[in-house]
Amino acid sequence: MALLEMTDIHGGYGGANILNGVNIAIDADQIGVIVGPNGAGKSTTLKALFGMLTISQGTVAFSGRDITNKAPEALLREGLSFVPQEFNVFPTMTVEENLEMGAFIRRDDFRHMIDRVYGFFPPLKEKRRQAAGELSGGQRQMVAMGRALMTEPKLLLLDEPTAGLSPRYMGEIFERIIEISASGVGILMVEQNARQALALAHRGFVLATGRNLFTGTGPQLLGDPNVAKSFLGGAA
Repeated sequence: MALLEMTDIHGGYGGANILNGVNIAIDADQIGVIVGPNGAGKSTTLKALFGMLTISQGTVAFSGRDITNKAPEALLREGLSFVPQEFNVFPTMTVEENLEMGAFIRRDDFRHMIDRVYGFFPPLKEKRRQAAGELSGGQRQMVAMGRALMTEPKLLLLDEPTAGLSPRYMGEIFERIIEISASGVGILMVEQNARQALALAHRGFVLATGRNLFTGTGPQLLGDPNVAKSFLGGAA
C-alpha cells in the first residue's frame, strides 16, 4: 500500500482553481520530488495536502486513510509534518527551543528525538544555545527540518528546502534528505533545483498549469528529452 496517494486533486484560493487534476503517489521508503515552472501549482499541492487550502475535488489517502481536507494539527497527529519555504524558524529562540516547539503536540518524553535531530544535523548541537535567527541560511533550514522531525512523522513535506542556499549547503541539505529517508521517513518535496532533486528522487512529478505533465522515477525523468528540453534547461 502506498504511504500517500493524491488522486485528481483540484483546489485553489477564492474560488479560482490552481490545481486541476494533480496525481501523486509515493511509498513509505521513497523520496518524491515535485518540479515544474513557476505557477505550476507545486507549493499549492503541498498546502492542499497539509490542509492549508480546500480541496474541491479529488481525494488524499495517507496510510490507507482518507485525510482529504483535514486540519493541519490533525494531520500532525496522523504522521505528517510540513516545512514551509519561508518563516520556518522562530528567530529569537535558540536552536534547542525551536526543536522543543516542534514537539508541542507531544505529551511524552521527546528528548531522544532532540538527540536524533542532532545526529542528522551535527552543526546544530554545537549551536544549540544560539538564536536561530543568527544562523546561516543553510543552518536555519536544518533547524526548520529538525523541528518538523520532532513529531516523528511518517511523511515529511518540504517546500523549496534549498532555496537561496549556497552550493555547499544545497548539497548538504540533499545529503540529509537522503539520510532522513533512509531512516524510514517518507519525503515529498518541491524543488527549483530540478536536476539535483530528481537525481535523488524515487518518484518525480513534473507539474504545469496545475496538473501532471510527466510522472516517473527520477532517472526516467532525467533521461526524457521532452522533460529535459522543457523543464531542465537542455538535453537529457
